[in-house]
Amino acid sequence: FDAEEDLIGSLAKMPTNERIKAIQKMPETMEKKREIRNKVLKEITKSRHRGTQLSCCTHCLQGTAVSFRRFGNTFSEHFHLLWVWHKALKIIRAEFGTSVLSYFIFLKWLLNFNLFSFLINFSFITIPQFLAAEPNNLSFTGLELFTGAGYFQQTVLYYGFYTNATISKIENGPSYNMQLAYIFTVGIYFVICFLILLFSMATSFSRNFVQPQAYAGNASKLLCTWDFNITNDKAVKLKQKNLSRQIKEDLTEVNKEVLNFSMTQRVARVGIHLLSWFASLGTAVAACAGVYFLSINNLELFVKGHKNDLESQAAMLVLPLVTSLLNTFTPFFYSWLGHMERFQTPGQQIYVTIARNVILKISMVGILCYYWLNIVAASESQCWETLVGQDIYRLVLVDFIFCLLGSFFGEFLRRIIGTTVCVSLGQPEFDIGRNVLDLIYAQTLTWIGILFSPLLPGIQMIAFSIVFSVKKVSLMRNCQPPRKVWRTAQMTTSFMLLLFCPSFLGVLCVIGVTVWRLKPSEGCGPFRGLPSMFAAVSEWIKILENYTVSRWVVWIYHNLITSELFFFILSGIVLIITYLYWKIIQGRKTMAKLLRKQIMN
Repeated sequence: FDAEEDLIGSLAKMPTNERIKAIQKMPETMEKKREIRNKVLKEITKSRHRGTQLSCCTHCLQGTAVSFRRFGNTFSEHFHLLWVWHKALKIIRAEFGTSVLSYFIFLKWLLNFNLFSFLINFSFITIPQFLAAEPNNLSFTGLELFTGAGYFQQTVLYYGFYTNATISKIENGPSYNMQLAYIFTVGIYFVICFLILLFSMATSFSRNFVQPQAYAGNASKLLCTWDFNITNDKAVKLKQKNLSRQIKEDLTEVNKEVLNFSMTQRVARVGIHLLSWFASLGTAVAACAGVYFLSINNLELFVKGHKNDLESQAAMLVLPLVTSLLNTFTPFFYSWLGHMERFQTPGQQIYVTIARNVILKISMVGILCYYWLNIVAASESQCWETLVGQDIYRLVLVDFIFCLLGSFFGEFLRRIIGTTVCVSLGQPEFDIGRNVLDLIYAQTLTWIGILFSPLLPGIQMIAFSIVFSVKKVSLMRNCQPPRKVWRTAQMTTSFMLLLFCPSFLGVLCVIGVTVWRLKPSEGCGPFRGLPSMFAAVSEWIKILENYTVSRWVVWIYHNLITSELFFFILSGIVLIITYLYWKIIQGRKTMAKLLRKQIMN
């Protein structure tokens, strides 16, 4: 008891950071550490009370601060238990390994990304519009949830509803320029997305490529990674499965089999690969041609009009239904081609399947963007931006429905057939390539649609939440772990790279053409009456030129934002830094190999 009092007294005299580190390093259980920490905080409070005569108000403030500190410590310790994904991800890693886990980590990352996007758009675009919104006189029938048209046309969901006026609720009070708010919010959001993607790729690349050996070491995993604070039986079994799966993956990577094929076998394999690529590219070209001609007919139907409302609603869903059908069933064909090619490792098969799906989906998105920016924008539609927003809303919604149906038909029915009708097939494996490309396709549509439908990230956020739950349940009940255990440390980096290029960079090109080159609609939206959306910024700069205080903003606009030389120099600096960083990485890898050889000798 005296030793514990001395320990508490010595801890109470330490600075806060040193005290926290000292408690963390104690060889005690978490419950005992919390008890010691609470006693130390009480001792600090008593010593302060004894040392000085505090007023009642000061004493209350100090007591409140200590209470908040205790609450914060307790909350931070238990926060991981409150986070809905924590336990699910641990179970998935233990049962199915890091390859399947990488898909769910990527899905969780996209969900957080869309939450951030929704909060920005809702705060700076949607809430101010509520102050100037006019009443919606259209009736709500329920079909609008599927088509995005009708009642939703006169809501904050679409670009055409937003005003071009300066919002001010108080005379001679502060005003809110909706044009500048709209274009700056979207522009700054894409700049933040660019930086987040670069940082995420750099972090993942550094972890998985620069220092991959830091995460290996089977002996250390076997002997030094067990958490002795785990006492729950389920947690112990889960930890055992997790470690077992990690060690199997690492051993598989070390003991790679090198297969030697004869010349005939090599020629046959090359021929099969070439035929598979020819079939996949031909399928992609046919799908893109079908989407293009269907989109042309779709616009003609809208221009001509319809006899009744039901026909109009059905015509609106034709394009997204056909596009989603192609996006859903063509990847199954690609997966079958991958099985027929018989790659040496599962990683090769996944990467080839992803490459084929990227070509298909990006080509189809490119065809749709050409249709929206060159055909819809030049049509006789009263508000072409809202028409594009409706198309993207329907594509996102139908793609989400087909994603759920894919889990039912591709995994549930496949399990029923493989376990009852044709037992030799067995349970299906989780198709990582197809599912990852579905996420990238959905996120690409969301980024394109932000300019035309500011609340689209909120819809995608709800969709991703449901997809996470459905995919997790389907994985646990319908799928089996990969037959070949393999480690996939670099897969998350590959997903980030695919999301950045071609997805994000392609979206930037589409947004740039829309903002700088296309003329906004005359009768709707915040940029009505302007030659381009960016003209709102140019007019604002002309106003600022009359004010001496704002000359620095004008200088930045003329010498940096609109200067090609500045972006040329900036690009050169980025390339030089990237090259130097790459050489440093190569040098570190060479040094690590030399040191490893010295240790072995």
